[in-house]
Order: sequence, then structure tokens, then C-alpha cells
Amino acid sequence: MIYDDNPYRQVGEPIPGRIVCVADHASNFVPDEVELGIDPALLQNHIAYDIGTEGIADRLARRHGIPAHIACVSRLVIDLHRHADQDGVMPTTSDGHLIPGNIGADLEKRLRLYHRPYHTALEAWLEVARPELIVALHSFTPTLETSDEERPWEVALLYNQDDSAARHAIRLFEEEGLTVGDNQPYSGKLLNATMDRHAEAKGRPYLTIEVRQDLITTEADQARWAALIADVANRTALALKGV
Repeated sequence: MIYDDNPYRQVGEPIPGRIVCVADHASNFVPDEVELGIDPALLQNHIAYDIGTEGIADRLARRHGIPAHIACVSRLVIDLHRHADQDGVMPTTSDGHLIPGNIGADLEKRLRLYHRPYHTALEAWLEVARPELIVALHSFTPTLETSDEERPWEVALLYNQDDSAARHAIRLFEEEGLTVGDNQPYSGKLLNATMDRHAEAKGRPYLTIEVRQDLITTEADQARWAALIADVANRTALALKGV
């Protein structure tokens, strides 16, 4: 849902110089004024949100001392993990599903109501936090409906130019016995908008973590993954410092 008419909520108070979390696709909420023209059942599908990420982000903030900036609007309304001028920022199709209500819809209004406030608030929050590491949290479906290609990982990492934190995290997840690697079929060189803007452009280290959604559907699973991600993030931050 949208809290206080904002397309985001923030949980926990950042401690300057520590770790924070960002969850761009945490919600499947569609405001009453937006008519997508889709089967409501699709709002429970991965095309509407990153299943399981809200629960993990909440737990990172409440139980592991990693404050979180969490989206409260579906990516079918506006994709907060796209640049404002990027294709797909207001998707008309997603994984083979037509989103007819977005065809010809007022993009500028969506940007004004949701996209700009989300990113303006995120940048102000990060300026205060001065984080040693940003954890950008996402989840993925094991198989896309438009592709027969199996995605073999349990967890994957994305990055654009700066892979320094990602390389440590891949090693640390491997040490936990997980199947991990660079994300496919898309990499952070193609889809990295939020971290390009708020991390790489600002010289802030980050981890963009994708967890397989069927591993984080229950509260118990989300709690386990929150603890694991917190541990990997803290150890990555230490590794970046050479500790």
C-alpha cells in the first residue's frame, strides 16, 4: 500500500556510515486512480512485484539494523527501477502479458506522483546515511513465461561498472553452499537504473541481490534470508575495507 500518500516507506533510522537497504519492487499495490485493465490475479504474479522482498527488507530493518527504503507501488504502475526516460518505465507489456491501461496513459502524471518523489526521497535519505554499502533487494522467477530457459541460481548478483562488492558477495554466498552467480538473462549492465543513479554515480558501494522467489514466499523463509543477507552484507562491507 501507499503510506501517507507516498510511493515509499522508510523503516529504521540510518546510522551514518553503515549499511542500508533499498527495495524498488517490494509492492503490488495499485492506487485507485490507476486502471491497468488486467486480470486482478496478475497482481499476485512476479510481473507486479518482487515476491518476498518486502518481508526481507522489513526484517533487515527491524531485526538486523539495516534500515530500508521500500517501494509501496507496483512496478506495473510505474517501474521505479527504470530511468524516467527509459523504455518500460510505464510498462505496456510484461513477460508476455499486455497491460492495456498503460497504453496512452499519462506518463508525466505517474512520474510526478510516484517516480520523482520516490527517488528524491531516496537520495535525501542516502545523503544523510552516507552508507558504507547499499543492499538493493530483488527477487526473480525461476522461469520466465516468455522463455523456456531455466534460471539455475538460488541467488544472483547484478552490477554495471562497479563489481567490487558483488565479487565478495558471490564468494560469500558460495561459501554458504548456495548456487550463485552473475544474473541472467539480463545483467546489471542492462538493468541497474537505481544503483546507477544513487550508487555508481555517487561512488557508493552496493550489492544488487536477486533471490529466487520460491525460496522466500513464507515468513520463515524471509526471516532466514534476511539473516543470511545481513551477514553477507556485513562481511562484504568488511572485505571492502580490507578487514
